[in-house]
Amino acid sequence: MDKQEAGYDYNRYKQLLAEAVDETKRLELIEIIIREKAREKLDAQLIADRVAMTAMTVARVLGPGGRRDNF
Repeated sequence: MDKQEAGYDYNRYKQLLAEAVDETKRLELIEIIIREKAREKLDAQLIADRVAMTAMTVARVLGPGGRRDNF
């Protein structure tokens, strides 16, 4: 796994892990990771919705034949 993947701040998580020396800090770290993963999933869903809407619009514009060969 690449340390510098988009949306994954390796250095930040490494620092937070180093600071998680007690139960409270560890629970905060877990909450941050869960919250940020949820945000990534929401962003992915929004992108998928936009792609689907664009595909529907293109299909509607092109019509049932799928192409406009006769202008």
